[in-house]
Amino acid sequence: QVQLVESGGGLVQPGGSLRLSCAVSGNIFSGRAMGWYRQAPGKQRKLVASISSGGEITAYADSVKGRFIISRDNAKNTVYLQMNSLKVEDTAVYYCSSGSLYFETGYEADYWGQGTQVTVSS
Repeated sequence: QVQLVESGGGLVQPGGSLRLSCAVSGNIFSGRAMGWYRQAPGKQRKLVASISSGGEITAYADSVKGRFIISRDNAKNTVYLQMNSLKVEDTAVYYCSSGSLYFETGYEADYWGQGTQVTVSS
């Protein structure tokens, strides 16, 4: 059964940190790229970060560069998103995904988790 389950969301003050985790089951982790998207109220879902199957290639949206770090533990079938120096504008539902990396278009997702809410507020 294909499943992506996010955890680690919650309420945090501006400047704080959170670590999201995504546990993956089914044949959609090994050998595949992984990504985190987010969707704020009234806005489109946007790619935040992606990582190659071996973890050697990462990419970030400009809005989170230098603050967020994506990583993966291939032994645990888990991908992480470490979020530091959080801002109010980082408030969104964060979705884990499994997909592929393409030379011209970058990361594209095929499978999605249910999402976890991250709220940054004082």
